[in-house]
Amino acid sequence: MVLIIPHSGDNKLKIFEPEYAKGIEVRVKVVKIQSTNRLKYWKPALALIALSLGWQQAIASPDLIVETNKGPVQGMLRNNVVEYRGIPYAESPVGQLRWKPPVEHAAWKEVRDATAFGKACGQVTLLGVFAGPANHNEDCLYLNVTAPKTTSQEKLPVLFWIHGGGFVDGAASDYDASKLADQGKVIVVSINYRLSLLGFFAHPAINKEGHLFANYGLLDQQFALRWVKENIAKFGGDPNNITVAGQSAGGASVAYNVISPLAKGLFHKAIIQSSASYLTAVPMAVAEKKAISFADAAGCGTGADEATASCLRNLPADKLMNLSGPENTFGPYVVTPVADGKIVPSGGAAAFASGKFHKMPIMTGSTQDEGSFFVAIPVYYSGKAVTQEDVTKYVNTVFGGNAGYGGTPPAYPKDTPTKILARYPASDYKSAQLRMNAIQSDVMVCRIQHGTHLLAGKVPLYAYEFRDQTAPSMFPELPDFKPMAYHTADLQYQFPGFHGGDKGVQHPLNAQQQKLSDQIVTAWTNFARYGNPNGNGSKVWPVYTSDPKAQSYLSQNIPELTTFSDNEFTAMHQCDFWKDVLVY
Repeated sequence: MVLIIPHSGDNKLKIFEPEYAKGIEVRVKVVKIQSTNRLKYWKPALALIALSLGWQQAIASPDLIVETNKGPVQGMLRNNVVEYRGIPYAESPVGQLRWKPPVEHAAWKEVRDATAFGKACGQVTLLGVFAGPANHNEDCLYLNVTAPKTTSQEKLPVLFWIHGGGFVDGAASDYDASKLADQGKVIVVSINYRLSLLGFFAHPAINKEGHLFANYGLLDQQFALRWVKENIAKFGGDPNNITVAGQSAGGASVAYNVISPLAKGLFHKAIIQSSASYLTAVPMAVAEKKAISFADAAGCGTGADEATASCLRNLPADKLMNLSGPENTFGPYVVTPVADGKIVPSGGAAAFASGKFHKMPIMTGSTQDEGSFFVAIPVYYSGKAVTQEDVTKYVNTVFGGNAGYGGTPPAYPKDTPTKILARYPASDYKSAQLRMNAIQSDVMVCRIQHGTHLLAGKVPLYAYEFRDQTAPSMFPELPDFKPMAYHTADLQYQFPGFHGGDKGVQHPLNAQQQKLSDQIVTAWTNFARYGNPNGNGSKVWPVYTSDPKAQSYLSQNIPELTTFSDNEFTAMHQCDFWKDVLVY
């Protein structure tokens, strides 16, 4: 069957062959029909074209036009799923809406073309071809809906995906949700949200305006969830069965929403992948101090009045982004969630320990070699292999001063760097790169384990570690670099073509990896459906318990899935050592 979709203009149509999603355009003579309904205007003409071309079923399918609460959208068929791309869920946060909570988008009457992604949010990317694209867009609050092609009337579970990228880069368009939707029979919603200084900015002049402030990126996510609650039934989804999932900063976003009072009732299950940054949140005093520094550098002075707020909002987006500086926790400005007391009451560690969070089934986990990704980035840009001097410098920089956000108190004990370097002696590793991998991976993974421990016994909990060290590498040939089961490696098992597609060379999975991919997708979508990755009846993936000897973890590896205990996890990553070092 060939699907013909109305296109802009009086006599131009797009013809799509669903099996290959190849578009061609034809010119036709339009039969004018008096009607105020655009679909009724086109359908008779389309039928005539179909008959003249010999395509008995080539008509515009009304199933691909959905009436949202703001207006109709036209989707497309691709990879056996129906996709609706670039649907605005809020007004563009530009001009006087910069650094304000999102607001309702204006309604539209004409059918809106939803076959192209919306723009990515403004970012000065650190990850080059692995994220981005670098841009200065503020018109970016769009979401995508991917649904399986089905005739069933059953309302399907919803998987709401939040992209990662350190809260400074990335976009929903990086993630092809077709396999999750088709194989798992779920509706996948992916969103853009404000990033970097446009998404996380706590200037006291703006705080005085009396609205929710600082965590605009998180407010965007919650606003998009409200859009889903109001509209997803029209796409075949169940508004009472929503799972929020994300990886890295997306995983942290999930956790912040789990503890945010403002997100109550917006979702029902949570998946936190490869993230522990949510365990803490930037103190408001630190965030405001750094925001004042930014305003001064931007030429808006150090005041906290209306004139300062106006100056900041009138900054050109490109100037603002270019002034943002190094995008990490040791950079000059805050670009991550802030403990504002309302959106984010506290860091996740305090919230999980006290039980002050939304109780729901939670899945959480890591990749075995999380740190190798972060080791690779400077190698990629410099072309230089990691040296033992680099390892020492890293340890002294991170653990040789204060332990708080951006180098704020409390301080690490003075002998901390010495203890870490002794715990990971150079003689134990074939290269400095492998030594650096081990340190950075264990730090991140043990922090993730700490979050798991805090949740144990409070909610239905499932823990995992992705361990396929043969995972296709997103990196080109690098000096002395072995990627292993790196941070983001698991994403290509959920989202076909991740780290490939329009951005570069595809890295197809082999037969064993494809089997693992099928198992992961089944587990994720079972969890979205039932709150249990096993689905109904299976006992393959155990519930995580506080018993360190119990087989509480699932190992995602080839040739098969296995289970292991918390004690085994602790020994592999030296978490007994790190629990006395790390500060939460």
